[in-house]
Amino acid sequence: MLYPVNEVFETIQGEGVNTGLPSIFVRLQGCPVGCPWCDTRQTWEQFPENEVTPEQVLQTDGSVGRWAWYNSAALLAAFTAQAFSAKHVVLTGGEPCLFDLTELTQALNRAGYSTQLETSGTFEVKCSEATWVTVSPKIAMKGGLTVKPQALKRANEIKHPVATSTHIEQLDALLEGVDLTGKVVCLQPISQKPHATALAINTCIARNWRLSVQTHKYLQID
Repeated sequence: MLYPVNEVFETIQGEGVNTGLPSIFVRLQGCPVGCPWCDTRQTWEQFPENEVTPEQVLQTDGSVGRWAWYNSAALLAAFTAQAFSAKHVVLTGGEPCLFDLTELTQALNRAGYSTQLETSGTFEVKCSEATWVTVSPKIAMKGGLTVKPQALKRANEIKHPVATSTHIEQLDALLEGVDLTGKVVCLQPISQKPHATALAINTCIARNWRLSVQTHKYLQID
C-alpha cells in the first residue's frame, strides 16, 4: 500500500505512556476531524499541487502541507538512509486511521521496530496486533465525526485533551459501558495554562488516571 506522508523525523516521544522514548515519527497527510486547537493544520488537506518527491519530506517541518507517497519498503529505506537510531515508530497525522495500516505496521514489526498509532478514534483502527494504539478521542469537533466503539475497544491508551470540566464530562459519557481493563487513561492539558493543568492533575489523582503533559513543548523540541 501507498501512504501520503507529510514528514518523517526522529525525536523523543513527548506525550502519553511512552513519554521519553526515542521515536521515529511518520506523519500522514489528511484529516477531516477539525480540532480547533490543532497544531498540525498543514496535514488536513491532501492537495495534489503539494505532492513532492519522497526525499523532499524527510526531516522537513512539513509546515507547507507537502506530502509524498511512501510504501513500507520505502519508509524502511528512508530510516536507514537517515541513520535513525530509534527503534520505535509513531504513526500520527493528520488522521492516520484514514488508511489501513495493517501491512505497514506488520512490516515495521518484522523489521524490529515497535509501533504506536495516534488516532482521534473517529475511524476504524486497522493495524498489527503488536501496535500500541493511543486513542485521543475527539468529541463534538467541527468535522462532525463520532468516536467509534471499535477504536475504543482496540485502544491500549486513551489520552484525552482537557481544558475545562466539560471535557471531563464528555469523556465520562464516552467511556460509559467501555471495559477499561488493561487500558491506560491519560488526561492531557490542551494548553500549558495553569487552570487546565490543575484540572487534569486533580482529576487524575481522584480517578487514579495518568497525567500526560506535552513534554516536547516544554523542552521546545519537535
